[in-house]
Amino acid sequence: MRFLTLRDVEVSGKRVLVREDFNVPLKDGKVADETRIDAALETLRHLRSNDARIVVMSHLGRPDGKRDPKLSLRPVADRLSAKLGVAVKFADDCVGPQVEAQTRALKDGEVLLLENLRFHPEEEANDEEFARRLARNGDLYINDAFGTAHRAHASTEGVAHLLPAVAGFLMQKELDALARLVDHPVQPFVCAIGGAKVQDKVGVFDFLLERVAAFVIGGGMANTFLAAKGIDVGKSLRDPDLSHAKHIIAAAGRRGVPLHLPTDVVVADAFDADETAQIVSLDQIGDRMILDIGPQTGEAYAAVLAGAKTIVFNGPMGVYEKGPYQSGTRAVLAAIAQATKAGATSVVGGGDAAAAAHILGFEQEVTHVSTGGGATLEFLEGKSLPGVAALEQAAEAAR
Repeated sequence: MRFLTLRDVEVSGKRVLVREDFNVPLKDGKVADETRIDAALETLRHLRSNDARIVVMSHLGRPDGKRDPKLSLRPVADRLSAKLGVAVKFADDCVGPQVEAQTRALKDGEVLLLENLRFHPEEEANDEEFARRLARNGDLYINDAFGTAHRAHASTEGVAHLLPAVAGFLMQKELDALARLVDHPVQPFVCAIGGAKVQDKVGVFDFLLERVAAFVIGGGMANTFLAAKGIDVGKSLRDPDLSHAKHIIAAAGRRGVPLHLPTDVVVADAFDADETAQIVSLDQIGDRMILDIGPQTGEAYAAVLAGAKTIVFNGPMGVYEKGPYQSGTRAVLAAIAQATKAGATSVVGGGDAAAAAHILGFEQEVTHVSTGGGATLEFLEGKSLPGVAALEQAAEAAR
């Protein structure tokens, strides 16, 4: 990846149009989780300290191209003001003469947050004229929203072709961390992978099979692999189509890459029947649901991870949101934390993997926790991310 970064450009006195990912959860009109706001602060503080005139844009939720007061970014402006220690101004739209006038009235170090980009259907359509209207709000463009880099939208891809464009610190940090997993990773490289469906992560398996020494597998996808091997998994969540799992088993066999699967599991009579939770061997599952890997499996996975020098955690081992089914994910994350202390590079993928690390208290014990969900997944599938490709093209044009 060849792109310019924030340190490659002069920002003093310029209107800097920054794409952040402030797609945060709201509750009762207030921000319920500030993680994504916190992740943006390094870039925004750098811009303020270098006298930029900062214009921030983001989406929030899925308003389907219509104005929805419940999905206004105004609560984000309030929290951002508190975090930055400056009154963040707010624009009631993201394009138009009034917004452009607000951007031109900014003084050095001031911050203006634009209203939700997705109130306009042209944003997700990557409409060229809409991108031009957005570009009128800045003299320089910074993409700091890795979580949306896999989307070719007007604010993530279109604007990058209209203004000098560079990566923000968060974008740079994400890409540097993920590149370690795919560009000559230090071996042994182990992938701890979970989640609901094998079919959602076939691309990840296919791409990483050429790079990893082993997979340790949990979550609903482990049930699918077990079923593909002829094991009755009862009422457990699994893919109805076993062909994807069989394809991965065959490919791993050809490459000599072990696919470690559970040997014991935590089952319950039903998803909400926590009082029936029980640890059993695979031949004792019966007509029950697998909701976590068992302790024997957790120990075996920890042993595999202990010898790793590069690790990616891309999905929980069970229903980590519920106490009776957290042990497997906790055991794997604890092993990753221990390996990290011993010098391994560890990356926690976005989405549920990042949420699990947060809930179970391991965020600070790994090398990097990604803020991307779909973007991280597509990166680990070897796909080109439109938002990143646009930055690379901008860098090439600037040379």
